[in-house]
Amino acid sequence: MPEPTLLVLDTDPSPRLGRLTGRARIRYTDEAGLAARLPEADVLLVWDFASDAVRKAWPGEGPRPAWVHTASAGVDRLLCPELTASDTVVTNARGIFERPVAEYVTGLVLAFAKDLPGTLELQRRRQWRHRESTRLAGSRAVVVGAGPIGREITRLLIALGVQVALVGRTARRTIHGTEDLDRLTALADWVICAAPLTGSTHAMFDARFFGLMQPSARFINVGRGPLVVEDDLAEALRRRWIAGAALDVFEREPLGPESPLWDVPDLIVSPHMSGDTAGWRDRLSEQFVAMYELWAAGERLPNVVDKQRGYVPVREPGEQPGE
Repeated sequence: MPEPTLLVLDTDPSPRLGRLTGRARIRYTDEAGLAARLPEADVLLVWDFASDAVRKAWPGEGPRPAWVHTASAGVDRLLCPELTASDTVVTNARGIFERPVAEYVTGLVLAFAKDLPGTLELQRRRQWRHRESTRLAGSRAVVVGAGPIGREITRLLIALGVQVALVGRTARRTIHGTEDLDRLTALADWVICAAPLTGSTHAMFDARFFGLMQPSARFINVGRGPLVVEDDLAEALRRRWIAGAALDVFEREPLGPESPLWDVPDLIVSPHMSGDTAGWRDRLSEQFVAMYELWAAGERLPNVVDKQRGYVPVREPGEQPGE
């Protein structure tokens, strides 16, 4: 039986796939060559997960890989109608980014509550100005997105004494549905977005939403950039509808030096780094190799994406499929 062909949509540094030597014919391609090489691939590893090349190349002639794995949590850059309708299995990198992102969000919440940006700015100016900070224990947070990242954020915030309402697509057990979001937002000190990008979540955080928030509240987005109407958020900050915000993801990345977002008051801008801790690429490589071994053995793959929903469904203990 010939070795399966593993095609890697590559970017530097490349994945560490040495353990697959002799078990797969590994081929590498860039965006320009992807469409021509897709028909020869049994498996596609989307190592360059910031690329839209798969979505553009998939609608074409010839066979397509039976399995596509992306080295990211989100799959919005992959899915197109043809891939969604196909029998191809799509998996993601769930299990790699949850804790780092949750730690990053917790750091932002603490930085806002204790006014660390203000302290650093006053230090830069050599100004001694005593202030009072905010007590986290007893404050209220809404976490939008009930996947693994949202759940880990919830766990860490609860450990700090924050009262957290977790909001998902539908209400179930300890999770609120989207019908509760407006009511919860109006009471929240912190609104944290960790939702996937789908047709129903695109641009959901807009002027109407920011108008619901308390003037003392802060907004944090570690989900996907297009979830937020950036101009509306900037206006809400300029008009002091809300006290502050932090964005780690943006509609267009990288954020160019000409973007007005750099100068919006009380906005923290970071370069899509919340999930990237030292050694993260090695962990992504190890995860894929382990999944490839399962696939080659005919075993069931973890992290299978529901292509209609656009994410990996997460079930609570005892919850049945479809709930």
